[in-house]
Amino acid sequence: MFILMVVLFFLGYLAIALEHPLKIEKAASALLLGSILWALYALFSEQVLALGFSPSWAEMKMMAQEIINDIVPVMNPDLFSTTPFRETVELAGHPNDFVKHELAHHLVDIAEILFFLFGAMTIVEVVDQHQGFKVVTDKINTKSKVKLLWVIGFITFFMSAVLDNLTTTIVMIALLRKLVSDKPTRWIFASLIVIAANAGGAWSPIGDVTTIMLWIGGQITTVNIILKVFLPSLVNIIVPLAILSFMVSGEINRPEKAHSSADITTPFEKTFMLILGVSLLLFVPVFKTLTHLPPYVGMLFGLGVLWMVSEIMHRNKAEELKKKLTIYNILKRVDTPTIFFFLGILSAVAALQSAGHLSLLAGWLDDKLGNIYLINVAIGAISAVVDNVPLVAGAMGMYDIVTPDMLRLAADPAYASFFVQNGLFWELLAYCAGTGGSMLIIGSAAGVAAMGLERIDFIWYMKKISLLALAGYLSGAAVYWAQAQILHG
Repeated sequence: MFILMVVLFFLGYLAIALEHPLKIEKAASALLLGSILWALYALFSEQVLALGFSPSWAEMKMMAQEIINDIVPVMNPDLFSTTPFRETVELAGHPNDFVKHELAHHLVDIAEILFFLFGAMTIVEVVDQHQGFKVVTDKINTKSKVKLLWVIGFITFFMSAVLDNLTTTIVMIALLRKLVSDKPTRWIFASLIVIAANAGGAWSPIGDVTTIMLWIGGQITTVNIILKVFLPSLVNIIVPLAILSFMVSGEINRPEKAHSSADITTPFEKTFMLILGVSLLLFVPVFKTLTHLPPYVGMLFGLGVLWMVSEIMHRNKAEELKKKLTIYNILKRVDTPTIFFFLGILSAVAALQSAGHLSLLAGWLDDKLGNIYLINVAIGAISAVVDNVPLVAGAMGMYDIVTPDMLRLAADPAYASFFVQNGLFWELLAYCAGTGGSMLIIGSAAGVAAMGLERIDFIWYMKKISLLALAGYLSGAAVYWAQAQILHG
């Protein structure tokens, strides 16, 4: 059954990767995958846990034994029956109850990510519905292909850090359609947007789902990830941009302007909602630092503020216009299937983590590669084929955050230091997992979005863009390695 769980996991991944040929929404495959893995884990819990691969089960049994040997003999029996100690002892003796306890534990972590994403997606959708992003995109006037490459590349890079790579890709491709008419040129620009969006999201705690996961999990902190990963991410986009600058020339062919409908918001409303929305997103890390509460609380606070402001702003407008601009109606436009996809895939990874599959994988990577730089570069390369969200979730499950006490007791303190909060492993993981997916069009949410919007051919991307993305990826990783040698010796 232990092996069957792995087989089903890869079959589920295959269904997700072949979403378009199969014509089955990946959220459905992910939800089924997560549910089936936990069901098998629960039904065959004794068999799976008896193998001894689950680190959480081993820890639970050890704690129970310590309670029985050291605490119970000196504790009043009546008092013992009402304390958490009894629950620990009972869970250690009932595998099925332990599995349900593990599911509840993982659900809390997953819910934090989902609420954060839902709040962020809603805020971005509100700004977009108010045409706030037009304030930025309408400023681009150049017709030179090379200049436009650099302009779009850097706008995407920094916009992705503030918003997220998926939303930025959608917004920038919408802009691209207004700037470039011929498909071959637009495919090149759209591919660049994918690389830039992934690079920009990697160094910001709110720019990419994988970085968000590490930030929420406590592996990285806001200022440190910006300082340490910004330069490698910048190199990641500059290298492809520099190469493309020698491959394209001339001026772009702009599409003929179609008759556009009247704006539904005033210039003031566009600018105000853009500034307010971005400010609220940027306030989330500040909120976390000040209150020490999970980031999703700050995101929900920002959504509440934006919701109240929009209600006040449009309360005297015609009912037809209010329907388009109030959050109550905008919520219907939020990409709910994406939320369900993350729920399913994170649940599936949690099942493998609890059962012990990920700890075995961590040991294999250590034995075969034995180097945190190679391990992370390998994870990034794999993310070009497999979605980076479960890869990062898996890495977070494979390696624990090393505390100062654990570091003092470690057999190899130098190696253990890589896994402390803001350790080299976590920083490089944020970079590699965030940018490695650019090497294939299906390797990231941004790539999948671009592929769907522009109908970019998979083989074309491999021939024209994959090597450019690989060059940027390896260059950024090399810069991080050199930076680490300078800072840490």
